[in-house]
Amino acid sequence: MPEPLKVFITGASSGLGKAIALRYANQGAILGLVSRNNNKLNQLASEIKTKSICYPVDVRNFSAMQTASQDFMARYGVPDIVIACAGASCGNLTEHAEDIAVFQSLLDINVNGMVKTFQPFVRAMREAKRGSIVGIASVAGFRGLPGASAYSASKAAVISYMESLRVEMHNSGVHVMTICPGYIKTPMTAINPYPMPFILSAEQAADKIIRAIHRKQHFITIPWQMAITGFFLKHMPNWVYDILFAKAPHKPRNLHI
Repeated sequence: MPEPLKVFITGASSGLGKAIALRYANQGAILGLVSRNNNKLNQLASEIKTKSICYPVDVRNFSAMQTASQDFMARYGVPDIVIACAGASCGNLTEHAEDIAVFQSLLDINVNGMVKTFQPFVRAMREAKRGSIVGIASVAGFRGLPGASAYSASKAAVISYMESLRVEMHNSGVHVMTICPGYIKTPMTAINPYPMPFILSAEQAADKIIRAIHRKQHFITIPWQMAITGFFLKHMPNWVYDILFAKAPHKPRNLHI
């Protein structure tokens, strides 16, 4: 009988991270579950029947992330899969001085939090010559969305960061993968005051992501309709993009991340 997968997931207490955790739990995986929301994390743990351990940690806290990763490896060994799913999203506008703190928070969570998730595992996975490192980016990183400059900038940074990491790990035996979802039904999208085409449930997205990880793809946009939309967005002339999106509805501003 093959050994169960060992999977370490951040942002595991809700939305996409929770859906991925539950899918892997159904496969009998050993799970390391990270979230800053301890109550939701404990609730998730109560739903999981497989072996798991919870780490109530904010991904912005590097020391705590190091401790969590070291504890997981001491218990179960080098993980087979590390998924950086923790993320935050809200509207912001550069004209408001108070939004500077929001911009900083989104970059700290979405970008620096991903780096702090992967760093403690990279050397161990390289030495083991195996494993998958998975970063959740977004179609929002393809072009700058009005009213969501911090989120778009953070996800664009994630896409570039993951590409750099992929090249750094080339021929190491460690697979590096970037996931760019479109709209997913989560608490982050529930407040969006505009239509969200091709939206997926968190469970549907989790199924597609897990299949892509199994196939060891390097870069994937989900769903496929959003991959086509993203292609046209990336290659659209600036003047056309500006006209189409100048009056697009904005995500609500939020000063509390």
